[in-house]
Amino acid sequence: MFKGLVQVYTGDGKGKTTAALGQGLRSVGCDMTVYIVQFLKSGDTGELHSCDKLGDCFQIFRFESERDFFWNLNEEQKKELKIEINHALVFVEETMKEEKCDVLILDEIMGAIHNKLIDEEQICEFIRNKPEHMELILTGRNVPDSIAELADYVSEIIPRKHPIDNGIGARRGIEY
Repeated sequence: MFKGLVQVYTGDGKGKTTAALGQGLRSVGCDMTVYIVQFLKSGDTGELHSCDKLGDCFQIFRFESERDFFWNLNEEQKKELKIEINHALVFVEETMKEEKCDVLILDEIMGAIHNKLIDEEQICEFIRNKPEHMELILTGRNVPDSIAELADYVSEIIPRKHPIDNGIGARRGIEY
């Protein structure tokens, strides 16, 4: 069994979740179990359907009700979201404690930290206390220095060119 490390995919460019999903797919191909907990994502996305086809070896977990983007929410909706995210964190803690998977991906966790829905130190504690043989992958813009310092890999995705600059919006199956 390998020693699990901590990977971070961050930056303003497209591809953080895609990179994490790709790592998960590679891991499943080597008989590992992958769990993804998605934060700040509640709409229909292609990865939900792909992972369903892979079965129990690659599962996505969401704890949030479907709603608009965070910046469009009122204070009451933000409070509800924070409660739902706390349920997700309990699940993450139990998953780590019981070592339910080989690879655990916390998708868009940085966005939840940045929007003050999660305490940065709590995620640092998850990193410090993760099981030795579990790979932990975190995604999202604005990685805090404290998390970057604890990580073994930090990959920053920088946009050099993006279709939105030419009026091309997000496309189903490609960007979501």
